Amino acid sequence: MQNNQTNPTPAVSRRQFIKSSSLAAATTAAAVSFPSILSAQTKQPVRAVIIGVGGRGGGAGRNFLDAVKETGVDGKIVAVADLFPEQAMRGKESFDVPEEKCFSGFNAYEKALAVPEVNYVILATPPGFRASHFTAAVEAGKNVFTEKPVAMDGTGCRMMYKAAEAAKQKNLKVAAGTQRRHQASYIETIQRLKDGAIGDIVSLRAYWVNGGPIWHRGDHGDTDLERQIRNWYHYIWLSGDHICEQHVHNLDVANWVMGGHPVKCWGQGARQQLGDKSGEIWDDFSVEYEYPGGVRLHRHCGQIKREWSSVSEAVVGAKGTADPGGHIAPKGDQAWRFRGKAIDPYVQEHIDLITAIGKDTELNEGKQVTDSTLTAIMGREAAYSGAGVDWETVLNSKFMYGPEQLYADSAKMEFGPFRTLRPPMPSMHDIFKDPPSVALAKA
Repeated sequence: MQNNQTNPTPAVSRRQFIKSSSLAAATTAAAVSFPSILSAQTKQPVRAVIIGVGGRGGGAGRNFLDAVKETGVDGKIVAVADLFPEQAMRGKESFDVPEEKCFSGFNAYEKALAVPEVNYVILATPPGFRASHFTAAVEAGKNVFTEKPVAMDGTGCRMMYKAAEAAKQKNLKVAAGTQRRHQASYIETIQRLKDGAIGDIVSLRAYWVNGGPIWHRGDHGDTDLERQIRNWYHYIWLSGDHICEQHVHNLDVANWVMGGHPVKCWGQGARQQLGDKSGEIWDDFSVEYEYPGGVRLHRHCGQIKREWSSVSEAVVGAKGTADPGGHIAPKGDQAWRFRGKAIDPYVQEHIDLITAIGKDTELNEGKQVTDSTLTAIMGREAAYSGAGVDWETVLNSKFMYGPEQLYADSAKMEFGPFRTLRPPMPSMHDIFKDPPSVALAKA
C-alpha cells in the first residue's frame, strides 16, 4: 500500500509508452483482426465442453455454435460440467449433450476435460473458480475460451499468469470474454488512436453505471458454501464485486488504449441500496488510476436505482477526443465514425479462437485479461481500504478471499462452513496488513 498522494510519475511520451509494449501486443492484435474466417483447407474438427452452464455458459455455448456455422468447421459441444446437477442437465436440454456427459459436482470439470477428442473448453462458472479451472484446462492441453474476470485476488492472478505462460509454451490458443477486443468498431478506432489520431493521450474516462441494483437470489442451501455459490454475485471470493465482474470490460479498453496497465490508484465507494441483504459487495465504486507517464483514468461503476445509466469509455488527447467504440473528433478537423460491417463480438471472439486453432496462428489473451482483472482488483482494494494501492502490492498479496482448497485443488472441495465477511469498511478493511484486517459477519 502507498500513501494517498497525487504527484504523477515522471512524464514520458504516450507514444513511447505504446511503442515499448507494441511488440508484445502485435501478435494478439493480428490474431483478432476483423474479420477472421477459416478457409476450407484449414478446417479441423472442434469438440467443445462447457464448464459452468448458467446464463453466461449457455450464452457462450450458443455463441460458439454460431461461430461454428460462420466458419463452416465440424464443431459441436460434447460435454458440460456444473457444480449443481440441475444446471448440468441444461446441457442435454440446450445442446443435446448425452445425459451421461452432463457432469456435476466440484470435480465435474475434471470429468469434462477427460472426454476424448475435446480440444476446446469454455469456462463460464462463477469467476472465483476461473483460475483453478483455467490451470486444469491448460494442464490437460486444451485450447480455452475463458469468461472474465479470471481471478478475485493476487493469488488467483498469479495462478492465471503462470497458466497463461504455460499455454503459450504448449502452443495452446486462449481467447477471453473481453469481447470488445474482437469488435470491429473498437479494433479500428483504437488502432487509429495508436496511430496518433488525437495525439498523445491526456486522460481517460470509463463508466459501467447500471440504472438499478443487481440481482439477488436469496439464501438457498444447507451450508455456507452452497448458499454463497447459489448467490455468487454477492460474495467477493466468487464475483470480485461488480468492479471486477462487469467493469473489467471498460478497464480492459483503457488498458488497450494505453498499451499497458496502471501502476497505482485511489478510490472510494459505498454499500447503500443493498442494505442488510446477505452478501459482502458494494453498490458503487469511483476510482482514479495512474498509468506510466502520469496519464489518469477516471472511472465509475455502480448498481443503484437512478435516472441515468451509461456503459461507455472516452479518451482525451492533445489533439482531440474519442469514443473508442467507434468515434473520433480531432480538433479542427472532420470527425470520423466507424461505419463498417461487424459480426456480433460475442460470436466473433469464438470465430477468432476457432480460426487460430485451425490455422495454428498465435492467440493467447491470458495475460491481457489477467492484467485487466488485476486492474479491477487494485481499484476495489483501494476503495475498500481507503488508501492508495500500487500494482506490485496487490499482485504479490498473499491474502486469499476464497477457501484454501479452491487454490490448491478445487476438485476436492466439499460443501461445508465458510466465513462471511462484513461489507468492507474503509480504514478498517485492509488485506495488505500483517495480519490482514478483515471483519467477519456475525453468525
